Amino acid sequence: MRKEELKHLWHGFWQLADPKIWIASTVPMVVGAAMAFNITGQFNLYWFLWCLIGIYFIEIGKNAVNEVVDYVSGVDRFVAPGNRTPFSGGKKTIIDGKLTVTEAAIIAVLTLTAGGAVGLYITISAEPKVFLVGVVGFFLAIFYSLPPLKLAYRGLGELTVGLSFGPLIVIGTYLVQAHTISLPVILISLPIGFLIANVLWINQYPDYEADKKGNKRNWVVRLGRRRGVKIYTILFIASYTLFLVVMVVFKSLIWLLPLVSLPIAYQAIIIARKHYNNIPQLLQANAKTIQVYQLTGLTMTLAAILDRLFT
Repeated sequence: MRKEELKHLWHGFWQLADPKIWIASTVPMVVGAAMAFNITGQFNLYWFLWCLIGIYFIEIGKNAVNEVVDYVSGVDRFVAPGNRTPFSGGKKTIIDGKLTVTEAAIIAVLTLTAGGAVGLYITISAEPKVFLVGVVGFFLAIFYSLPPLKLAYRGLGELTVGLSFGPLIVIGTYLVQAHTISLPVILISLPIGFLIANVLWINQYPDYEADKKGNKRNWVVRLGRRRGVKIYTILFIASYTLFLVVMVVFKSLIWLLPLVSLPIAYQAIIIARKHYNNIPQLLQANAKTIQVYQLTGLTMTLAAILDRLFT
């Protein structure tokens, strides 16, 4: 393979990997590790880094599978030029000619295999009980788009993302650090799951017509844009309500710290209600939903650490 071809392939891979969105999986891992410190006082940097590497490989593999399936099904090809946004339409590597379908499929196999190998290393060397969590997460990553299950095409994509980036990653990371499972940690994982599901939810709006045409029957397609905003609002309410429960369980007002993102969430809801049919205007809500997820993850981490140190 010539140097120019290798460079072209690398650019395609990097666009597919899309490191800027790794924050989606980094947030629950950091929160899970912070909770291990909160409850047990333990934090092992070595195994935390291996968890990061394994999850990143699986995330790249999931992106690659999605890219292939959404291109072949026509979903990515059906997106109108005016609806192509940084928040939707996949990674656009095949559409942009950066990768072929075959190259994306090979990347999917290689990165998922690497992620599975890292997971086995962690299971064998650090914590055997994390194996089941890893298997479930691996299964959901593969069949999020891939036939025969095609979870995202059958109205299970939002649940899959919420479960994977919420409870599974938080609990898995905590388990590797603390070698046990704690009910409060399961509770902590739920707001993250709701918030990341909401990121996916609002990001489906620009792809609404293409998803509908390609028979990708997510819940925004099923409900329609206007009614979908109601669920978007409910997911935010559920997330913030859970922090009140967390405060009671931990008996500490520090756990109200994540509520600092509430004004941003409120702004996102107002924008979504007003502009659900106007994609350029709606993009403000997409950006703010991601900001809420990031800020909430940061403040949850701070709350876990401060709760350990000062209460």
